[in-house]
Amino acid sequence: MSKTRQFFGTDGIRGKANTAPMTVEVAQKLGQAAGLHFRRGNHRHRVVVGKDTRLSGYMIECALVAGFLSAGMDVTLVGPLPTPAIAMLTRSLRADLGVMISASHNPFSDNGIKLFGPDGFKLSDQEEADVEALMTADLSDRLASPSEIGRASRLNDAAGRYIEQAKASLPKGCRLDGLKIVIDCANGAAYRVAPTALWELGAEVIRLGCDPDGVNINENCGSTHPEALCRAVVEHGADLGIALDGDADRMLLADETGHLVDGDQIIGLIARSWANAGRLASSSIVTTVMSNMGLERFLADQELVLERTAVGDRYVVERMRENGANVGGEQSGHVVLSDFATTGDGLLAALQVLAVLVEDGRPASEVCRVFAPYPQLLKNIRFAGPSPLSLPEVQAARVDIEKQLGNTGRLVLRESGTEPLVRVMVEAEDATTVEHAVNSMCAAITSATHAVA
Repeated sequence: MSKTRQFFGTDGIRGKANTAPMTVEVAQKLGQAAGLHFRRGNHRHRVVVGKDTRLSGYMIECALVAGFLSAGMDVTLVGPLPTPAIAMLTRSLRADLGVMISASHNPFSDNGIKLFGPDGFKLSDQEEADVEALMTADLSDRLASPSEIGRASRLNDAAGRYIEQAKASLPKGCRLDGLKIVIDCANGAAYRVAPTALWELGAEVIRLGCDPDGVNINENCGSTHPEALCRAVVEHGADLGIALDGDADRMLLADETGHLVDGDQIIGLIARSWANAGRLASSSIVTTVMSNMGLERFLADQELVLERTAVGDRYVVERMRENGANVGGEQSGHVVLSDFATTGDGLLAALQVLAVLVEDGRPASEVCRVFAPYPQLLKNIRFAGPSPLSLPEVQAARVDIEKQLGNTGRLVLRESGTEPLVRVMVEAEDATTVEHAVNSMCAAITSATHAVA
């Protein structure tokens, strides 16, 4: 993605609340710009607006609504709901645009704005660039006339619509009766819908992180802090634990022993289950460069191919749409099941795992560990100035380390999309090899940047 953008980053617009770019002024400009960009035809245009539970969500929501109304768009407000619910509602309501106000797994002091097109998919880089261009333009002569200003209303059954869609993703007749499940909603967007869906399907539900107060989202809870979930699963003798993040588009699991199950294992489990049931639309499973080689080898044993993209669920979705795949995701817990959703959906993915548990009858510790992961180590190197990845010394070190790893390991170098960091990741069959390779690469980057400075 271009580094010259003023507002949009790797996943919409994000920043500290009440500080540029996450200000009332920017939100209103975005509402006007996106509203004008997505006005096509003479029908009454509509935008669906949802949010998570951050205190600043009220402020950003009001500013966005004002912008959309002034652009002549009607606004449908749905309140706190998961990001995938907004994508679903945008399509099912035949809206022209969907908006989610959330900073995902970030602390409450941050907030963000994600946009979905009328097809329920996140905007392309080009669409974001077009909207951004309008945000910096003079729109005074393009806004709605007094008689064409939009109206705002609330959709009271939005949560129920999403819950029913989630329940319908299970195989026909599948119930969760007899299962005890701990659900940690990170005091975020899914604090009502996720526990309700599990309970309606018959499970005994123990709730964590379901008491949002505006400032406790992701605070020592959810998928970024799963320690409490792991303890609760063991203490309650639960069959499974589910940890969502602030906007519930990703999740991690804890088996009955309290051990975490990451996105790679979840993707592998669902891929095998769907392949055996004849539900895979393609032999390709799409993940990112960060997914473990153990997953790649496991999928190969299932006669499936792992395709890797850049980090970010939007890039996973783009590749899935290109090759017709219906299972993909990220090690971090984004799992995209395109039969049911256009983006990562933590609740839907968890339900697919629960369906396998019901059918298999074995404990989660056996069912959810589908492959032995390769040792993997990630370190971050902070830098000042231009990216060090193009420096000759860094390139030479990279080539040397990749030669040493051969076909039994991988080196991944990438810049952070939000900070001046280079992320160095190595995985191989041997942990000592991994540590040596990471340290060598980090030393080369540090040495090269100091020499330039």
